[in-house]
Amino acid sequence: MSGTARLSDLAIQVGQTRWAMVRTHFGIQAFGVNAYVADEAGGVVIGEHDELGKAAGGHEELYFVANGHARFTVNGDEIDAPAGTFVFVRDPAAKRRALAEEAGTTVLIVGGKPGEAFTQSPWERQAPALIHFGTKEYDKAIRALEKLLAENPDDAAVLFNLACAESLSGKGQEAFGHLRRSVELDPDFRELAKTDSDFDPIRDDPEFASAIAGQPDAGSSSA
Repeated sequence: MSGTARLSDLAIQVGQTRWAMVRTHFGIQAFGVNAYVADEAGGVVIGEHDELGKAAGGHEELYFVANGHARFTVNGDEIDAPAGTFVFVRDPAAKRRALAEEAGTTVLIVGGKPGEAFTQSPWERQAPALIHFGTKEYDKAIRALEKLLAENPDDAAVLFNLACAESLSGKGQEAFGHLRRSVELDPDFRELAKTDSDFDPIRDDPEFASAIAGQPDAGSSSA
């Protein structure tokens, strides 16, 4: 089966970036492919990450700047990437991110693990839940993420995104519990939580600091 789609029809708002779930839309099974759009200059178009850890796929990743102008940082090295530039990151351990130099910067990503048939990463399995962040239907996001958490209670990425949804929906105590557990399982989420705007509604609560520090909370029954 073949098909066509326009980026503008696929892209949904997730945080400060629009995300087009290309692979999911077409049901592609052979490789991973997604696209991200930063609507404002200076915005994050590719969030800092590596391809290690339980939520990642261990992929090699090829980035193509389809529109605008991006500035990549790969393991501390800056790469100027105007429209038409390919950036290939072979090492799954390499930290990479990209900022938009121009409004509307669009980056297409294709990835896969060398020598293995493509399998959906645990992170991408959250895609249906993350759609609800773009529409601000946080209760729907919570229900979808809770279902995933029931299948794998120690998935740090699911716990983190569940805490994000709970924070945005006014369920602070639940958010603190899930954020604390996420950080315990994967300390990388500590740094991400410090800047993630999803936690702005609860950031000034003293319990937020103890949650990202991984300190126990005697007053909460959240798990």
